[in-house]
Amino acid sequence: MSEHDRPTAARTHERLEGLRAAVSAIEERAGEPPRPDPQGPQGDADADPHAVARAVVLRQLTGAPKSRKQLQEALTRKGCPPEVAREVLDRFEEVGLVDDEAYAQAFIRSKQAGRGLARRAISHELRAKGVDDELAQSLLDEVDPEDERARAHELVAKKLRSMHGLDRTVQTRRLGGMLARKGYGHDVARVVITEALDAEPEHQRD
Repeated sequence: MSEHDRPTAARTHERLEGLRAAVSAIEERAGEPPRPDPQGPQGDADADPHAVARAVVLRQLTGAPKSRKQLQEALTRKGCPPEVAREVLDRFEEVGLVDDEAYAQAFIRSKQAGRGLARRAISHELRAKGVDDELAQSLLDEVDPEDERARAHELVAKKLRSMHGLDRTVQTRRLGGMLARKGYGHDVARVVITEALDAEPEHQRD
């Protein structure tokens, strides 16, 4: 049976167990005995705020990658004391389970491929996720402008398939609005849209 054929619950359980094992390993290397799991049969959530915080972070990470700020906010919502949250998140960073750089890299790839977002739009979303502006900018600087431009061409070509018969001015305005919402600058949008419309048979001169 392949990885994708196994039930989602089983995959989630395995990932959660892996996260727990990694945290236990870093605690052992630090000379601390593993703390009880507050979700386990003998765990006492009220007696160990660190265990509660760790369980909250583990549950957050089993759903999807998270930035440190997102995890901090989740702990705050659960009433976790600030000093406990800081200690737990520091340990997760030590073991590599909280890594804003890796999170931002994956986020950039996902937003480019899935939604066709340009660097400007991705930058705004990373800021909202709590990723440091300097870190985000350094990673976004690595994005090839030609790759971004190629993605803009793909977006325009796809949109144009549903716009045949409309006036060129209308097409230009709608395409420009679409690219602007995805973070593309005016200069890039203008060139890409002009090239796409000039190539359309309905806009070519006889």
